[in-house]
Amino acid sequence: MAKYRSIAVIYGSDSSEWEVACRSGEFTASRIDEFKYDVYEIFARFGDWKLVAMRKANSMRVPFPEGAQPQVDKTDFSVMVLGEKVKFDFAYIMQHGAPGETGLLQGYLEMIGVPHSSCSAFVTTVAFDKYSCKSYLRDADYVKLAPDAFIREGDDVEEFSRKAVEKLGLPLFVKPTDGGSSFGITKVEKAEDLPAAIHYAFAEGNTVIVEAAIKCQHELTCAVYFNGHEVKALPVIEIISKTGWFDYDAKYNGLSDEVCPAEIPDALRDQIQNISKRIYRHLGCKGLVRMDYISAPDGIYFLEVNIIPGMTNASLVPKMVRAEGMDFTSFLTEVIENS
Repeated sequence: MAKYRSIAVIYGSDSSEWEVACRSGEFTASRIDEFKYDVYEIFARFGDWKLVAMRKANSMRVPFPEGAQPQVDKTDFSVMVLGEKVKFDFAYIMQHGAPGETGLLQGYLEMIGVPHSSCSAFVTTVAFDKYSCKSYLRDADYVKLAPDAFIREGDDVEEFSRKAVEKLGLPLFVKPTDGGSSFGITKVEKAEDLPAAIHYAFAEGNTVIVEAAIKCQHELTCAVYFNGHEVKALPVIEIISKTGWFDYDAKYNGLSDEVCPAEIPDALRDQIQNISKRIYRHLGCKGLVRMDYISAPDGIYFLEVNIIPGMTNASLVPKMVRAEGMDFTSFLTEVIENS
């Protein structure tokens, strides 16, 4: 018997990734077991939370037209539908960016006692910030981290840029510490281009990390989840970008090849899966997360944790699940029941 009955899938977001989040949320909602759960789709952006569609168990999906979408009552995470008050038992978070990946949404749900699919508010906050997450892993002896430098908006960008090039060399990657989907990221080949790249990253947030570019043999990613018995790693994917690195076009506009399972030596595959499970435990993750890496001549470099990985039909995690030979609906049930 299912632990929960009414599942709220929350998508949209307050960030540049909100449209990607909608696609992920709609796909996830469509694959949740139609015989076990009532599924409610909530579009949430800048504090305006609306019920955009619902699907009762064993029934068809019913969309609500613009202007007639019930508002979610945030005092108890409920909604009035056709004169009936529905209080959600569980939240499946599919918001890329704020507030679903910053810990704010998790904190709200935890305060009102609603179980959810994601990591805790604290872990989400730490993991989403690239610099904070790397700081948690600096003493780990099982994975490497690219040398980096950190800058906060308001600091002297010109002076920082000069010191960063002296310390890290070229080329460099400039990233907002709390962004996703490659928004705000630039690969810098020339020292004179670094200040502009930092200002570009500040458009996505007020802190930026500059990292030395690592000589890449393989760009690899692996998702990890708890299945009720153990922390389990899904098959590893190798990403071969046609743009030189895994930028927005490579991710969403077909300019990459995603080889699943990755055609890499078994020892490297096992190493990536084991590192992913160790990071999952080290950070205190919950639910489903995805870790990204670069395999270099001198070892495996950790790039980032994706607390809310993309979940469209073409996304990486569904490909991993298919490669594992699992039914995606059954997989989502495992995530829901064991988060």
